[in-house]
Amino acid sequence: MADRFAAIADIHGNRWALEAVLADIECRGIRTVVNLGDHLFGPLDPDGTAALLMRHQFVSIRGNQDRELLEPGCTQTVTPDQAAWLADMPPQAELPGMLLFHGTPRSDAEYLTETVGAGGVCLATDDEIRSRLGARNLPGLLLCGHTHIPRLVSTGAHLIVNPGSVGLQAYADDQPWPHVMETGSPHARYA
Repeated sequence: MADRFAAIADIHGNRWALEAVLADIECRGIRTVVNLGDHLFGPLDPDGTAALLMRHQFVSIRGNQDRELLEPGCTQTVTPDQAAWLADMPPQAELPGMLLFHGTPRSDAEYLTETVGAGGVCLATDDEIRSRLGARNLPGLLLCGHTHIPRLVSTGAHLIVNPGSVGLQAYADDQPWPHVMETGSPHARYA
């Protein structure tokens, strides 16, 4: 793994934001990119996003909405080539000194650094984060996405980096409670 790398996540079919982020990464001389999932699900330009991503050799993992795109009954469709590309992605990837996953190591649909309850969204406690990481022996650097919110958390044993979302800066969900996740900025994010 390169000494310097960029982490991107949650593109959600926003080719224009992805193009801007990749141009910035290139201007910084960064050659290695890891992609933390949720590539195409969204209304903007999933086909253009797929074409752009499929040209690159990024280490990429599958997010919850990548998985959902492959499930029967999904209302958004992908081409057979796009489906094969998504299906070939692992849900996690371990690189020297780091683990890549979308939500948590145990679920692509669980938040790691935020907790949702009847009162809304708040930062997860250290105990909640440790519980979501599980008992597995994990490397020191953990890269995740899913919440779309940039976050840097140190648990003492682990440095957790969520780069935020490249292509979708806010969304509403109803699980486990109705809530909104938003960055408070329209800008594409990456780390």
